[in-house]
Amino acid sequence: MLFLLVDLYVNISNERPEKSYPEKMRNGQKSYTVEEARQKLMHFCAYRDRSQKEVEDKLNDMRMIAEAKEKIIISLMQDGFLNEERFARSFVRGKFRIKKWGRIKITQELKKREISSPIIKLGLSEIREQDYQKALYELAEKKSEKIKEPNQYKKKKKLADHLLRKGYESHLVFDCINEITD
Repeated sequence: MLFLLVDLYVNISNERPEKSYPEKMRNGQKSYTVEEARQKLMHFCAYRDRSQKEVEDKLNDMRMIAEAKEKIIISLMQDGFLNEERFARSFVRGKFRIKKWGRIKITQELKKREISSPIIKLGLSEIREQDYQKALYELAEKKSEKIKEPNQYKKKKKLADHLLRKGYESHLVFDCINEITD
């Protein structure tokens, strides 16, 4: 008898009425007005340079309609929060100086972010040729010291594979390898 009462109590206590969420909450997500979304994206773009695709993805996550997205993006561009050329230049500087990426890998990543070819070229102009060569040789020497392979051909292949994965051009990679291993 006691078990039936406990079971009845549990069933009754679990049958609570649905909580009524404020109008702005639907399916666990807040809905935004155009101005609220614009303010949120101003902070998003002020934190670091963003591509237009990143902003569009953020607006999609916020479930904004197409007209609102367009209005917000135009507003962000006019106010200087969104600038594809500035984004490309800072992206190239950062990936080259910090991660030591080559031009090929940087170009691929910018294309993933839907940056146009002329803007990619402008961004790549941030890399000076002598800095590029210096970074390639430093990277090759550092990796060459770490490769513990007695066979010279296998060692050269491992080194070449590493530098190619980093995004450096094949002719530069092979010239570099031949120079540092001879």
